[in-house]
Amino acid sequence: MPKNRIRPLEYVSKIKPYVPGKPVKELERELGISDSIKLASNENPLGPSPKALEAVKDLLSADGGLSRYPDDSGYYLKNALSERLSRGGNGSRAGISADEIILGNGSNSLIDTAVRTFMGPGDEAIMGSPSFVFYPIAVGSVGGISIEVPLVDYRHDLTAMADAVTEKTKIVFIANPNNPTGAINKSDEFERFMERIPEGVLVVMDEAYCEYVRDGEYPDTLRYLHEGRDILILRTFSKSYGLAGLRIGYGIAPNTVITEMDKIRGPFNTNSAAQAAALHALSDEAHLKKTLEINEQGKEFLYKELGAMGIRYVPTEANFIYMPLKVESRDVYNALLKTGVIIRPVGPKEIRVTIGLPEENKRFIESLKKIKEL
Repeated sequence: MPKNRIRPLEYVSKIKPYVPGKPVKELERELGISDSIKLASNENPLGPSPKALEAVKDLLSADGGLSRYPDDSGYYLKNALSERLSRGGNGSRAGISADEIILGNGSNSLIDTAVRTFMGPGDEAIMGSPSFVFYPIAVGSVGGISIEVPLVDYRHDLTAMADAVTEKTKIVFIANPNNPTGAINKSDEFERFMERIPEGVLVVMDEAYCEYVRDGEYPDTLRYLHEGRDILILRTFSKSYGLAGLRIGYGIAPNTVITEMDKIRGPFNTNSAAQAAALHALSDEAHLKKTLEINEQGKEFLYKELGAMGIRYVPTEANFIYMPLKVESRDVYNALLKTGVIIRPVGPKEIRVTIGLPEENKRFIESLKKIKEL
């Protein structure tokens, strides 16, 4: 055994890593089952737009499609996003230029880039609890300190989060809708929150599920960008656009913020297939509409069935449902797994279930009814 083995920095050794689920095929092999359904990762059950799939096929067959490096500037995709946002899509009020957009290998990589750009050892980041598990991982990777503020009514307690800001605070993370609870913070409370946040603190508004939101009081966060505030708005093609496997997301922020993040962003951080698929997915409004319709129908079905069973759930503005249970979540997970239904335990007595296709939702309910105590 070598005596002088390399060791990580002390703050890195303290990080609790993200634990992904096992591949579906491996779970089936271990349990001796088949025909499983995965309702654990909030993926789009329809899959990608046919236009996106065709774009990837064209790239694969093109001369130099895979042998050339991708467009590091993301020129076509960023300009398409600029055009979409500037004509009022996703809540925009005014023009968003391409130099106010940054692309990432999923929004996770942009969270990491923002942290490495604006935080260092001893700096603080404020976040809700429970919320997206990657926030404290990213903060811990630079020796930062995560200040976790408990949710109230399954939403971020923005008053308490503003109270928690100190001279050491560099970033505030807000997932809206929140993952794993699916609840949102509304315009009026977010306005009061922003009024209290001092200059020099970056508000990272994680809107990974924004396309699913139906509440008319959802905040127009792009408004604050136009007001010159230090805000980074994160969105992704992994959820409603069905491109989780290609890992591509984007951030919108003042050019001053984007310029600094670009210094840290790794070169060629989004691949050619992801850029091509995202560009064409963005143009397929019919596929997005169908995705959202299926989600709404599934949501109403699950609400009705869960209510009839007397199972508590949190009304959601996303494509998943959070359920506080009376029993251990791991026991429910294992019981459902034996029936070929994969869900996500997100707390000692809490589970999160992705809204699937009609037949998947029905199968989940049928399997759930076989569990005696919930």
